[in-house]
Amino acid sequence: MRRMQSTDPNTETSTASTQEPQHGGRRRIWRLVRRWVKSGIVVLLVFLLPLLASIGLRASEGVMHWSEARRDSSGVSPLPAEHQEAVVQVFAARAWSWRGALGVHTWIVTKPAGANVYTRWEVIGWGVRYGRSAIRVGAGIPDGYWFGSPPMLLADVRGEAAEAAIAQVRDATASYPYADQYSVWPGPNSNTFIAHVLRLSPGLQVDLPPTAIGKDYLVDGGVVARTPSGTGWQVSLAGLAGLMVALDEGLEVNLLGFTIGVDFLRPALKLPGIGRLGFGPAV
Repeated sequence: MRRMQSTDPNTETSTASTQEPQHGGRRRIWRLVRRWVKSGIVVLLVFLLPLLASIGLRASEGVMHWSEARRDSSGVSPLPAEHQEAVVQVFAARAWSWRGALGVHTWIVTKPAGANVYTRWEVIGWGVRYGRSAIRVGAGIPDGYWFGSPPMLLADVRGEAAEAAIAQVRDATASYPYADQYSVWPGPNSNTFIAHVLRLSPGLQVDLPPTAIGKDYLVDGGVVARTPSGTGWQVSLAGLAGLMVALDEGLEVNLLGFTIGVDFLRPALKLPGIGRLGFGPAV
């Protein structure tokens, strides 16, 4: 006998209503996936395009051998013989070779009242693998070219405020925990050290350049800290991802050590590799 097909409309409606939510749920999931993929591509382009532009500019300039690059004074720092009061200055300069397309080297110089020489405070990676300390403190040219790159003055403090800042810099240096470690990316490196010192030296209040890779690498595995300027707060995961909100720094997003952001106080865009576009030092 031929089986009679059901013509009950309630049964057909029930079957259709069961299948429709299943297909609708899959479509919603795929829409979400596509949306996240597109957002991820946009984020990558926002970070990658400035980096590629900076690399192209650096390649067009050419790079001389480090032994032939300028290291002499740029004439920014006052001569000790002509300036008796205390001085503290913070500098940044593009790193040597290909690294300069991506980031900068930072350092601090100090001169107590009446001193006839400056002291440089910085971290350098050369020799660390052979047991030499990464922290270098000693007399040196305060405002010298960094292997051909001109220094940019980030802060200049004089007089009694400088005397107080010198003591803060000394104490902060003593507490830096990575004297035996150095890593260009994501840190700890020269910018990690300077950012650490600045966080403990409220008299300086410096907004480090977005190209200071390693500044967001918080010491001792920290996740939350004051910003280097001391005017806000930041969250950072080993210097690889994070967010910064501060009066001086503005809004910064860190991804894989590279920074993009907006400075509202001194209007400027902060771009990976490029640095600042707007007011302030273009490093």
